[in-house]
Amino acid sequence: MPASTQTNTSASAWTEDRLVKECLKGNEEAWSAMVDRYKNLVYSIPLKYGITGDDSSDIFQAVFFELLSHMAEIRQPKALPMWLIQTATRKCISFRQGQNRFTALEDEADGGEQIGQIDPAVGEQALHEFQQEHSLAQALEQLSPRCRKLVQMLFFEVPARPYEEVAQSLGLKTGSIGFIRGRCLEKMRGFLDQAGFSREL
Repeated sequence: MPASTQTNTSASAWTEDRLVKECLKGNEEAWSAMVDRYKNLVYSIPLKYGITGDDSSDIFQAVFFELLSHMAEIRQPKALPMWLIQTATRKCISFRQGQNRFTALEDEADGGEQIGQIDPAVGEQALHEFQQEHSLAQALEQLSPRCRKLVQMLFFEVPARPYEEVAQSLGLKTGSIGFIRGRCLEKMRGFLDQAGFSREL
């Protein structure tokens, strides 16, 4: 049986161990799940260093290319998020230092020396945000299909859909949406508490 037929298409459903093992087997679905899970984490690092646009996209691609190249060397898959943060940070530093080579202004040169040091707070903040985001995705995945769709429409779409539209989409009465919303959020809070999620809904 092909590896792709044994997988779950939701990135949040994969453990780090399984993601790495399946990627090493050449499972394209696993690689897509890998990128989907960590894309926001990797993109957040260039933004924290003031790198945007095509430059941040180049760094993003370079980080995942390095991950693909060194996948077989990963011994502790659970440390993968921090590895990605460190790799992205190094590439951001190299990029900024490369920019500084083309400037003759002393203050910009001094800025290049400062950015040449990895700020632990940047990595810690990015890792915390990723863990919170991942816990939220896992909690959402554990809801029933109806609850998951309702929560997504009310809280994850911008702008949030009005109750009338949500009710029509789910085949429910408009007056019941508030009650069902409360029950769904209660279940989601339980899943988030189990995952150690610190924010309140």
